[in-house]
Amino acid sequence: MKAFNQILLSGVATVAMTAFAAPAMAQATDAPAAPQADDSSSNEIIVTAQKREQSLQDVPISMEVVSGAKLAAFNTSDVKAVMNYTPNVFVQSTAGNDVIYIRGFGSPPANFAFDQSVSLYVDGIYAGRSRQAQAPFFDLERVEVLRGPQGALFGKNTAAGAVSVVSAGPTSEAEGAFTAIYNFDQKGIDVSGYISGPISDTLSARLAYKIVKQDGYIRNLANNHDDPETKSQLARLTVKWEPSSDFDYTVKAEYGNRDIVGGITVSSPLTSGQDPQDTRYIETAALGPEGNRNESVMISGVGNLALGDYTLTSVTGYSWFKSKIVNGFDQTIPNSGGAFTNNSVYNAFPEKFEQVSQELRILSPTGRTFEFIAGVYIDHSKYQLEQYQGFNILDLAGSPYFGRIDSVFNQTADSWSVFGQGTFNVTDALRVIGSLRYTHTKKDGDFAAELIYGPFPIRPISSAEGSISEGNVDPSVTLQYDIAPRIMLYATYGRGSKSGGFVSNTLGTVDSTFTFEPERSTNYEAGIKSTLFDGKVVANISAYKTKFTDLQVSVYRPETSSYLTGNAASATSKGIEGSLSIFPFPNFDISASGAYSDIKYNDYPGAACLAIQVTQGTCDPSDPTSIAENNLAGFPVAYSSKWTGSVTAHARIDLPSDMKFDITGVASGRSKYFNSDNQSPIFGVQGGYVKLDLRVQLADQDDRWHVALVGKNLTNEKTIGSAFNLPSPITASPRAILYLEPTRNISVEAGFKF
Repeated sequence: MKAFNQILLSGVATVAMTAFAAPAMAQATDAPAAPQADDSSSNEIIVTAQKREQSLQDVPISMEVVSGAKLAAFNTSDVKAVMNYTPNVFVQSTAGNDVIYIRGFGSPPANFAFDQSVSLYVDGIYAGRSRQAQAPFFDLERVEVLRGPQGALFGKNTAAGAVSVVSAGPTSEAEGAFTAIYNFDQKGIDVSGYISGPISDTLSARLAYKIVKQDGYIRNLANNHDDPETKSQLARLTVKWEPSSDFDYTVKAEYGNRDIVGGITVSSPLTSGQDPQDTRYIETAALGPEGNRNESVMISGVGNLALGDYTLTSVTGYSWFKSKIVNGFDQTIPNSGGAFTNNSVYNAFPEKFEQVSQELRILSPTGRTFEFIAGVYIDHSKYQLEQYQGFNILDLAGSPYFGRIDSVFNQTADSWSVFGQGTFNVTDALRVIGSLRYTHTKKDGDFAAELIYGPFPIRPISSAEGSISEGNVDPSVTLQYDIAPRIMLYATYGRGSKSGGFVSNTLGTVDSTFTFEPERSTNYEAGIKSTLFDGKVVANISAYKTKFTDLQVSVYRPETSSYLTGNAASATSKGIEGSLSIFPFPNFDISASGAYSDIKYNDYPGAACLAIQVTQGTCDPSDPTSIAENNLAGFPVAYSSKWTGSVTAHARIDLPSDMKFDITGVASGRSKYFNSDNQSPIFGVQGGYVKLDLRVQLADQDDRWHVALVGKNLTNEKTIGSAFNLPSPITASPRAILYLEPTRNISVEAGFKF
């Protein structure tokens, strides 16, 4: 906390000292844009993807925006729900990190120290680790999803894209709301609310909170518990000071506490396709109850000062979390006559993280021949990961096999960057946009493992140290042309990068295998954005080709029960993305979005064997020479579907007594994809699916009160976020471990506003 105090005071002082320098009107802020209307009378969406308030239709980026109202309508609790509305986006659920993939690219969850290829930003603060923002999503203004490299303005580690979460800010008039939800299937409550308004002529505030206590969707037969039980709470205080029209400063302080009791893994045979059950069998492991405990703090300070016609913006950030994941892995083997295996395999991953950051940028006024944004950014972080791996089993011969190995990984990281973007308005219709960012990153890390007990180590006992110092340059050029007043064409060339790092939790790591290189991406994209028929039709489409070089990967090798972490040579994703929104008449609208993607490795030497290569006899997983000569060129990348899409329809019917009836339906789906590292065509394929959500609501015309019935995944599709082979001798019964995603659940909701 001491480091946070220093940098926050520094950020406040930077803006405050210049607050009296020159009065003028601020041109742009990082504060949320005006709330988006929910009806068809106002269809424009305001975003800040380019650090200015702009209409979504004026931004030359393939992106989707999900309003906070839409997320709240279906009880959204995390970033995973965003993929229901955003094609070519996938969030992988695992027992470690949850990973965001865009256009098939993302950082695998196995190596905890990976920076993410798709960066998450919360109120302008970089959150490169999933547990920085694991607290429930609530009281949001919007979520912006930007596909493709965003190296210039978002900057750090956005090689595949960026997700920007913007929470709701203080209001100019006093208001508040309270919402209570009871989930019939998960047998629990979800309660949230906020109060907002002015405190004085220059000060306003917003206080929001959320409490969740719900059971899970998988029955644990060992203890008659529904896993994973969720107990979480989140509080956010936002205070905005605006002493004049020339200066404002907003502080947001958020605290989250999330306790997940139980896991999401179920067992499945290795010899058949995925047919996940919603039961499991696991007793308390030697490391304690299975689950995930996470406590986090995130604080941001954003100040805007007008300097003549220009605006100086300061963004100060602090992020901290402490987490502990305990995995036990389901022990039930389907089709085994109901017998339970007498073994125990478990691991745990305690983590600690702290980050401080500071950004300063200057914005020019708009409406001139040349407009620009320029700035500097610095951050400092510390990360510690402990790993406990244990086993207590009978091997296939019936002999005891037990032991435990612990390891610890430490990393300190410092980065700084300078960036700029300029827009040359050649004519009223033609614009040329160029951007450039230079980022320097320095990391120091160390790793050490020790045998805690056991007759012999199941892994090599090793240690490693390393240091990284690197610089990356990310340019982009965009041509933007208005072929009609509300029809815009654009073409973009851009590059992105993600810093190198260390192998954090693979036992047997030594100095020579400890570090991996940065990955880089190059993107070509062209699109059209159009608003037609007086705003009744909004249609966008784009085509892209994204190539990654030195792609960072971490692949599980069941024959050694270890991870192979490093840089693949290259992979290319090509595809088309489109969206269509129609507002044919008042109180009815329908939106559809979809994407086609084709992603393959161009060259991947030294890769672990894929299942089909083993079947064909072209790769022997037990032969290091065979793996060294293996190459995955031409093979697809896991966790990527060729087709993804969603359709949302909303209708409102006005009723007597000043009431209204709303119904909203969402259908989202994707085609089949490999969800195992080795791309097994037997146990590692998730079939194509469509999930249906429905909300039916009765409310008064002014939304002062409402009651609603909400159904999610109504057809009870049982989908798997990730799968892997748990082999012997790690377990006496080799099997597939499947990470089951939430099944059908129905809830009732009631709330009021004042």
